[in-house]
Amino acid sequence: MPNDLATLQGTWNITALESNGQPMSDITFNGAALVITGNHFRSTGMGAIYEGTLELDPTQNPKAFDMLFTAGHAQGVRHRGIYKLDGDIWTLCVATEGSKRPKDFSTAKGSGFALETLQRSTVGELENPKSKAAKAAASLSSDNSGVDSEAPAGLQTELEGEWAMLSAVLNGIPMDPNMVKWCKRITRGNVTKVVAGPQLFLNASYSLDQSKDPATIDYVNLEGASKGKSQAGIFKLRGDQLAICMSAPDHERPDNFASHPGDNRSYTVWRLVKK
Repeated sequence: MPNDLATLQGTWNITALESNGQPMSDITFNGAALVITGNHFRSTGMGAIYEGTLELDPTQNPKAFDMLFTAGHAQGVRHRGIYKLDGDIWTLCVATEGSKRPKDFSTAKGSGFALETLQRSTVGELENPKSKAAKAAASLSSDNSGVDSEAPAGLQTELEGEWAMLSAVLNGIPMDPNMVKWCKRITRGNVTKVVAGPQLFLNASYSLDQSKDPATIDYVNLEGASKGKSQAGIFKLRGDQLAICMSAPDHERPDNFASHPGDNRSYTVWRLVKK
């Protein structure tokens, strides 16, 4: 009978995600996957590629694992969690911050835990993780800011700098305040990124048109499941506070600053913390 690591070889698609007691809209993980090759993992489709080593301990109850990131701006970060396997369904509960390991498959407000359900893909994706890791490490800046040093950089705009998230509504669902507090936006030139802890959710070039009312912002996604796709949005900047409402790729531009269930919009508010 194969051991758990042998069973996990291949590609697993994320089908459900809950963080800090809050179910996440599928627009945050649509197309995301975890690829296991040997004891290496590669996470794709969540804005950037993350790689590292997977350590399993099936003797624990529940079964335990550690994920050590070895490439990207999360390099050196260790996530501790528990897992269970049921045929082609793989369930993970992982601590996204701190060193405490979850005891059961649940999350709660302020826990810092994420609960993921994955399903085995019918198409394998077994590539050389070491070569991928080397490429990823080489392409990222050494300051661990999450911003690619080789990303295209145009002239600075009013959005230049680092922004702390104040609130977010995704597809009509407000983001839990405990998750909001560790999300930030980093904008350099004509490239903007959104990160949540070690996870990169957005990497896009953008353009502004302040002659419109409301002012418009347009993305071209540089990474992830939406790579190459455009998104249309609106924004307003008042002092050090920024509000952005974006439609999903290939959807019409929003006409107001709101997100309701089923509209696939993201409405986020930010505060400038570092120019």
